[in-house]
Amino acid sequence: MNTYENLTLDQERALYGIEDATVSGCLFDGPADGESALKETKRLILNNCDFHLRYPMWHMDDSVLNDCRMTETCRAALWYDRNIQIHHSHLGGIKAVRECDNTLITHTTMQSTEFGWYCRGLHVQDSSLISEYPFLNSRDMTFDRFTMKGKYSFQYCTDTVIRHSHLKTKDAFWHSKNIRVEDSIVEGEYLGWYSENLHLIRCKIVGTQPLCYCKNLILEDCEMLDADLCFERSSVNANIKGHVISIKNPLPGSVISVGSVGETILEEGFTDCTVTVG
Repeated sequence: MNTYENLTLDQERALYGIEDATVSGCLFDGPADGESALKETKRLILNNCDFHLRYPMWHMDDSVLNDCRMTETCRAALWYDRNIQIHHSHLGGIKAVRECDNTLITHTTMQSTEFGWYCRGLHVQDSSLISEYPFLNSRDMTFDRFTMKGKYSFQYCTDTVIRHSHLKTKDAFWHSKNIRVEDSIVEGEYLGWYSENLHLIRCKIVGTQPLCYCKNLILEDCEMLDADLCFERSSVNANIKGHVISIKNPLPGSVISVGSVGETILEEGFTDCTVTVG
């Protein structure tokens, strides 16, 4: 393999099109302020590199990043990539990952607005994210031991599994389909509205007005804290431990078992459901 080591690279398309190479200890920064340093590259191993410039890794295939860092100025870092692994790194800058296929991220911190849009096959383990609008319209994703702080997450996502994670968010899972969340904490307001086939297992759900306008919503052995006006106009099958502040107008045919409930509101047209307390 070709080797590029301990270089400072600031030219436009500095290493454009390289293949079968190792890039180690390099800094992508400087007065030339060049973009697209590693565009159209294949089969790279990047070790201990720092990226300060824009659009560095577009159309990159079959490559691995280890112990790399992207600052806030490194915007739109990875777009249109395939088969990328990112380990023990930091992804900063807006729109860090977009339109990528088969991406594995482990032991990595991410701080990026509009992260992970339109991706397919994104797998995240032992990592954390701070974002405002992550994972829009992405599919076939898995998350394990993942922590996230942000807003408007997982909108229009499909076919996703989340395990052993802590999501502090708002408006999560809106218009999503086929999402499964296990052994996790999900905090936020208006969670899961307009979702279809959202399945929560042994989860703690925290926040106001969760899980309304859902189709085929399933909760197994979940807790709901600070949860009022739950399940409005949702078709739901739920087994909830502990107390719920209020349940409002689940759709006819819904079946809800709850430890205790402060108020059950069943207005005309919504009385044909089963709410069992105790």
